Amino acid sequence: MTCRTMAYWVYIIHSQTSNRHYCGHSSDAERRLRQHNDPAYQLSKTTKRFQGPWSLVWAQRCMTRGKAMALEKKIKKRVIDRFLKDAQRDSSPPPGSH
Repeated sequence: MTCRTMAYWVYIIHSQTSNRHYCGHSSDAERRLRQHNDPAYQLSKTTKRFQGPWSLVWAQRCMTRGKAMALEKKIKKRVIDRFLKDAQRDSSPPPGSH
């Protein structure tokens, strides 16, 4: 018997019309984005309250669902906009390194 590990994704999506962000986790971020944008899919209650379309702006792979849930909680506690600004700053090259 083989042990198969499944990776999970923590993702942040952005509504182009309402300028809002949403953070979640899933084993399939692309499928989940389609669900957020599908008006017939009723299990995405938060993103149904605000008009889309929603687009993926950030994602990070986690090796376990527990780690994904912890990262999602950390991002939401930090406030998504602030987390994205910090992530962008941390990934930018230092000044003068062109």
